[in-house]
Amino acid sequence: MAYQTIMSARDDDGVRTITLNRPDVLNAMNETLVHETARAFEEANADDATRVIIFTGAGKGFCSGDDLNAHEAYTDEAAARAAVEAIQRVTQAISLGDKVVVGAINGWAVGGGFEWAINCDFPIWAKSARAFFPELYWGMFVTGGVTALLPALAGLTAARELLFLGEKHTAGELHEMGVAWRVVDDDVLMTEARAVAAKIAALPAGAVKDMKRALTRTATTDIEAAMALETDATVRGFMDPETKLRIDQFSEK
Repeated sequence: MAYQTIMSARDDDGVRTITLNRPDVLNAMNETLVHETARAFEEANADDATRVIIFTGAGKGFCSGDDLNAHEAYTDEAAARAAVEAIQRVTQAISLGDKVVVGAINGWAVGGGFEWAINCDFPIWAKSARAFFPELYWGMFVTGGVTALLPALAGLTAARELLFLGEKHTAGELHEMGVAWRVVDDDVLMTEARAVAAKIAALPAGAVKDMKRALTRTATTDIEAAMALETDATVRGFMDPETKLRIDQFSEK
């Protein structure tokens, strides 16, 4: 089945590249993109010929987060929960899937896009890339298991800084925190990502799968519990009238 908002292609060495493809809106997350990203990762995880995945964004940004222009004011809790669970399904496929994911993070990674960058096993950031979490400003909440992953990667204090304050951070600052694995010049981002992916693709697939599973489960033993809490909090945020007011005020600007 063809995709509308992403691209997914595998080379002869078993390296699959999944690319968010809404460049005109910096790959903002609408319903179609969320569902297609989850499906692409699930299909890649089930594909024996795919040995490693590169995750990136087309154009000038990795992912600018929730598409506020397409944002609905959820009045029905069941619909809100289904939307949040669709977002969490992407993280389950990236972080808890069998295949190692090399992130090639270009441009802006905002909100949910920042979460997906954090979900990658080897997040390589372009020097010009920037990221922040605006969720609390809107009255919403984060997803992507980041309430478990960020403390594991950067420590509790840095996680609080990123999640509460919502300040914009450079790739270099994120590297110092331990959130970015490697920072490279913009023009070699994909070259570096492919080099790392090639090394992983050359390793025995069974051992790679077991290593990813062991590290994820032991380093973030509470990731699934964190995602359940995140889902409840995000549903509450979607349905909060103040959230709708803040988004409407932003859209009017």
